[in-house]
Amino acid sequence: MPITTLSPAQARAKVQDGARLVDIRSPDEHARERIPGAVNVPLDKLPTFTCDGGPVVFHCRSGMRTGNAAQDLARAAGDGPAFILEGGLDAWRREGHPTLADKTQPLEIMRQVQIAAGTLVLAGVLLGLFVAPAFLGLSAFVGAGLAFAGISGWCGMAQLLRVMPWNRRAGA
Repeated sequence: MPITTLSPAQARAKVQDGARLVDIRSPDEHARERIPGAVNVPLDKLPTFTCDGGPVVFHCRSGMRTGNAAQDLARAAGDGPAFILEGGLDAWRREGHPTLADKTQPLEIMRQVQIAAGTLVLAGVLLGLFVAPAFLGLSAFVGAGLAFAGISGWCGMAQLLRVMPWNRRAGA
């Protein structure tokens, strides 16, 4: 069954008419900010997701993940009509629709990875320039780790950051 894109206003009307709202982002992203009533079913859990045949509106943060996974989302919706929230949570918020934000939740793991990796690369370059060239190896190590994460889909830095004390609240 084809999947249709809806504006935030159209998506809100569908939800008010009984459509199920499904957030395909990771649990840590969902914990930090979400649309009221949205159920969290991350993309990797979609194969276990079952619908009752009713309409389903899928969303992510910006619309990119839902757009890229449209066929999988349509399959997950089963026989019921499937929709994608155009522009995701960002567009929903921009149009003034309500969200539930909990800024006490930790930053999303991938944002933490970006911050940590960027800081380590910058530190390696600066230390390599001003202290000893051997510190450039730190930047090379982080770059190799990021390349490996992109190729394999497994990020050691994300796994390490996930178990840090400040990240324990998202699962609670």
